[in-house]
Amino acid sequence: MTPTTVIEIGRGAVEITLMISAPLFLAALVTGLVISIFQAATQINESTLSFVPKLIAIFVTLVLAGPWMITLMTDYMRRLYESIPGIIG
Repeated sequence: MTPTTVIEIGRGAVEITLMISAPLFLAALVTGLVISIFQAATQINESTLSFVPKLIAIFVTLVLAGPWMITLMTDYMRRLYESIPGIIG
């Protein structure tokens, strides 16, 4: 196994991780932004107000994007397992 192969595998893992986490982060970011604008407009300074909507948005995003995320992860793992003979030998 060459250093190039290790770097390639690591890069692929980081890429998949970013692709899987991006929808959840974006849902939390958009929800937090909307709640912050609402708090600024109404002058409600409650820090726990954004927690429940963010949690709900992340849950809904996970339900909607979950099959895509699992497919992406299993495809990556399948490619990784199938490439083991080529990496070793």
